[in-house]
Amino acid sequence: MITLEQARRLRKAGVLWVPGPGDRFIVPNREMDDDVFVVSDMTVEVHDYPGGKVIGFNGTTEWALDSIEQREVVWLPRENQLRELLADRFVRLEAAPDGYAVDLAADSGEHRFTGPDAEQAYAEALIALLTP
Repeated sequence: MITLEQARRLRKAGVLWVPGPGDRFIVPNREMDDDVFVVSDMTVEVHDYPGGKVIGFNGTTEWALDSIEQREVVWLPRENQLRELLADRFVRLEAAPDGYAVDLAADSGEHRFTGPDAEQAYAEALIALLTP
């Protein structure tokens, strides 16, 4: 799984999120940075309102969070979502000595980005691709 810091860098680089079932996210700055939530039709649903998307928590009478605006949460994209965002720049994913490496095609040849797991390697590649 990517780190919160990587997720924030992806957001800052302009990666947009359209929430869907199975998507993971964190509610930062509410003493829940270590809790990962998953959008699910049964427990966490996305509601479209005129002012924007709201993520609703169903069956959460034990805590005070019934819903939260999408802009207040941080998306943690999955491996397949990150690979899709890399599009035709993605060349390959390989095991590396300290985890995984993602190779991207560029005008100047291939560039390699590594991480302790595949998702973190993909995130580093995407951040590099989107950051001038």
